[in-house]
Amino acid sequence: MKLSKRATNMQASPIRKLYDAANEAKERGTHIYHVNIGQPDIKTPKSFVKALKEFEQDVIEYAPSHGMKECHEAYQRYYQNKNIKLKQSEIVITTGGSEAIVFALAAVTDPGDEVLVFEPFYTNYNGFASMVGTKLRPITLNINDGFHLPDSSEIESKISQKTKAILLCNPNNPTGTVYTKKELDAVVKIAEKYNLFLIADEVYSDFVFSGKHKSLLQYPQVEDKVIVIDSVSKKYSSCGVRIGAFISRNQDLIATAIKLGQARLSVATIEQRAAAKMIGKQENYLKKTVAEYQKRRDVVFEELQKIKGVTLSKPEGAFYNIVGLPIKDAEHFAKWLLEEFSYQGATVMVAPAEGFYATKGKGKNEIRIAYVLKSSDMRKAMKILEKGLEEYQKNN
Repeated sequence: MKLSKRATNMQASPIRKLYDAANEAKERGTHIYHVNIGQPDIKTPKSFVKALKEFEQDVIEYAPSHGMKECHEAYQRYYQNKNIKLKQSEIVITTGGSEAIVFALAAVTDPGDEVLVFEPFYTNYNGFASMVGTKLRPITLNINDGFHLPDSSEIESKISQKTKAILLCNPNNPTGTVYTKKELDAVVKIAEKYNLFLIADEVYSDFVFSGKHKSLLQYPQVEDKVIVIDSVSKKYSSCGVRIGAFISRNQDLIATAIKLGQARLSVATIEQRAAAKMIGKQENYLKKTVAEYQKRRDVVFEELQKIKGVTLSKPEGAFYNIVGLPIKDAEHFAKWLLEEFSYQGATVMVAPAEGFYATKGKGKNEIRIAYVLKSSDMRKAMKILEKGLEEYQKNN
């Protein structure tokens, strides 16, 4: 029997594909600095943990398919803090931001339809698109431009009769780029001109190191076209909680998302109840978290600039950076770091960046670094990376 092409053609995650090699290195006694995955080390807010411990209910029932009332109210509160007013009817609670993106793609495309996406992009977009039969049409950004958006004419040149939407992540994973108001204005005008949906992955919206994030929810002229994706995973260091949100002022989109949600019944009841105690009530927590990530960003950027032949731009938000290396094959190098190299009993695990591109051959010499370890550890990890590059270039 043969498995489906849809499943077998789905690419392995560049973030996780080298875990077997990492585990073998650990078994040999090598310490590994994990900068390959966006798993924050900052403590989850105490209010969430407290709510979990205090949960008492004789029967844990299904939650409503669109989410629990207290979770809707929490997201209303969170966005009100950003001067964005939302109705509960404009929010669907999802199993993480990932499910919200799948719902968005399923809601606006039929199999074979296209969505424009700026590469490099969050690698799991590939998998989400494969699940619903959407084709991602990439627009390649330039590391020397800080991965900022190209002129409108270049974006428009990629639009075809099959194009249904533009998907963008702001602040960006994996580049750390924060798009300017001018860039967003241009994308909005294109969506108006060509009648396209806008899917905005804004899960890192609080992590901006200079200025303020502008949400696509702040463009009333395209409110019927905009879907915003949100999640507790990164902002509240709660990746395992799996609570996200699909947000739109278009009630047809909301109705479609609810039907998709009904097919999977509901989001976890206990996590929703605990998350509602956390969302929109952590302003000081978020300020401290952003300051910590900015400190780490500065350390990583400082150390990477010391490495000969490295190409990079300074991240403006999120907690990632795409780095060009003076080698031909970053995946081979990343695997070599785990299988053959250690420095003072340790090595570093990075994510090869080729998997963050849809265009074949792009990102071959690049890696993504997630600065999710404390500053002193990030400095050590970058030193190991430098030493590893020196050794690798001698023999490859």
